[in-house]
Amino acid sequence: MNPPIDAPTIEAIRANRARLGDLVVSTPVRRLVDDALSARVGASTQVWLKEELFQRTGSFKPRGALSVMLDLDAPALARGVTGVSAGNHAISLGYSSRMLGTTAKVVMPKSANPFRVQVCREMGAAIELVENVHEAFARVREIEASEGRTFVHPFEGPKTALGTASVGMEFIDQVGAEGASLDAVIVAAGGGGLTAGVACAVKQLSPRTEVYVVEPEGACSLSLSFKAGSPQSIDAVRTIADSLGAPRCEPYSFALNRMFVDEVVLVNDDQIREAMRLLFRSAKLVVEPAGAAALAALMHPLRSRLQGRSVGLVVCGANIDPETFAKQITQA
Repeated sequence: MNPPIDAPTIEAIRANRARLGDLVVSTPVRRLVDDALSARVGASTQVWLKEELFQRTGSFKPRGALSVMLDLDAPALARGVTGVSAGNHAISLGYSSRMLGTTAKVVMPKSANPFRVQVCREMGAAIELVENVHEAFARVREIEASEGRTFVHPFEGPKTALGTASVGMEFIDQVGAEGASLDAVIVAAGGGGLTAGVACAVKQLSPRTEVYVVEPEGACSLSLSFKAGSPQSIDAVRTIADSLGAPRCEPYSFALNRMFVDEVVLVNDDQIREAMRLLFRSAKLVVEPAGAAALAALMHPLRSRLQGRSVGLVVCGANIDPETFAKQITQA
């Protein structure tokens, strides 16, 4: 049995979103109506997109990073922060550090997309490259101990979930402002910080809305954890959706997911490529593989179950270079 945890309240989520101010943006929501989409998910299924790819830095990540860093005192800010990331969290740490007048040193696996490494450096962060994500977590702990930098976890902790919860809060509020509601929300997991926050907010604002989490088959730590009933690890990341490649689940985010998520489903890389191609055709969006995972879940494992319903998809990020994007959709 997992011990109970304190989940962020809607009041706390709204207060934290107000504190973030214009350091983050309230990203657009739109209902996507398109014949090619209807052919893949069913003509009677309504699809709403939460376009978090238009967030500052190109992904949802600043919401969590800033929620942690805004609580650092002056001496901690002077020492700077550190983190581990395949790209999006690294970019967000560079951005957040620049906005708050501090510095970031980020450890990334050598397999990280060179485009993301470049963007991270352009944001002002110092980068160390190591062999794999497991080594990256070990190295970041060394930096934390030797340099006194604050470790900003890519997905774990109450403050991170408080920040990511604003994605779910905005989604429900924005769809409601259109006079509509969501029967289900699908959101991709890269460790579980985004999914925990989104599910927490959605279920409190709209208890009848089902929340589905999607993971790649090659990075399924949350799925394994749900089956085991406790946080689990994977030995390696084997997916094109590298920003969903967390090596393990962590206790707080796992518990929050267990509290609010209805089910975790899996998609393969070919299904993700199909969804990238469809988002490009139907929504005119260029997204990284992680950003298409929610649509891939609706097109494949959840299609029949959500047929004829109103479904919200979190399009979580778009940090991808033109060559890689073209390669992936060409292979679809």
